[in-house]
Amino acid sequence: MNSIQSILKTAKKTIDLERDAIANLSHLLTDDFANAVSLIYNSKGRVVITGIGKSAIIANKIVATLNSTGTPSVFMHAADAIHGDLGLILEDDVVICISKSGNTPEIKVLVPLIKNAKNKMIAITGNDKSFLALQADFILNAYVEQEACPNNLAPTTSTTAQLVLGDALAVCLLELRGFSSKDFAKYHPGGSLGKRLYLRVSDLSSVNEKPKVGLSTSAKDVIVEISEKMLGVTAVVDNNKIAGIITDGDLRRMLTKSDEFIHLTAKDIMSSHPKRIDEDAMAIDAMELMETHGISQLLVEKNGNYAGVIHIHDLIKEGII
Repeated sequence: MNSIQSILKTAKKTIDLERDAIANLSHLLTDDFANAVSLIYNSKGRVVITGIGKSAIIANKIVATLNSTGTPSVFMHAADAIHGDLGLILEDDVVICISKSGNTPEIKVLVPLIKNAKNKMIAITGNDKSFLALQADFILNAYVEQEACPNNLAPTTSTTAQLVLGDALAVCLLELRGFSSKDFAKYHPGGSLGKRLYLRVSDLSSVNEKPKVGLSTSAKDVIVEISEKMLGVTAVVDNNKIAGIITDGDLRRMLTKSDEFIHLTAKDIMSSHPKRIDEDAMAIDAMELMETHGISQLLVEKNGNYAGVIHIHDLIKEGII
């Protein structure tokens, strides 16, 4: 059995090989890359990405990245295309064909069919003299010196290079479209990532209780309000403006300082100038404010008036933390 050192040595060699191959890609970029980006950007159709074997898997990932960043894309397996799926390609679609060698039998059958339909074709290939490259309108050179596989056979470094070129395409198109975080949220409404981009403070605080007391509210009634609303806090308001905050911690400190608290009021107990946030702020901003100040709740305002409480548990429940 290989030693730990031997395993780590192989892992580092693999990473180094792929790192160097990726670094070399920038030297292989030509005007074809910029022209390919412009072609896709100005196209009225979709991007159809095809490949076979491991390249097909990479094609699927590039499709997913393009779709999520505003470029409509579909995957078409090269083998299935020549057995009926060629109908996926519409008149205005741009086709990206991925193949390390550019000379596989499926590619040699598929490429002429794409050309006959007069669709523009972009090749991502490691062989710029291959059948695919010679037939393509634009070539994205994904040449790698060797695979990370010790036998130089299993697609490893080559598929990494294909993936990186796909990411480069997607990012260039994203910037051309002026694709913003709001656009990204529209395409990613589910999960914690989407929630970080679209969820607002009011979406969470509006379903919570709104504990509040006046400046002259007795300490006993303050305790009742905090206990009943179950947020560990209450706002102290004056004409519905936030005057202060009382937390569970404030109550504990009050009890340790005074044996007689029956005569105390909210004004005597509260902390002035509490941290607050507008209800239209993003929930992620509330999280950052809580983390910065080491607190668990924020008072929420609407047009300068008290509007409720957002608790760190709300953020945890939504998966933002």
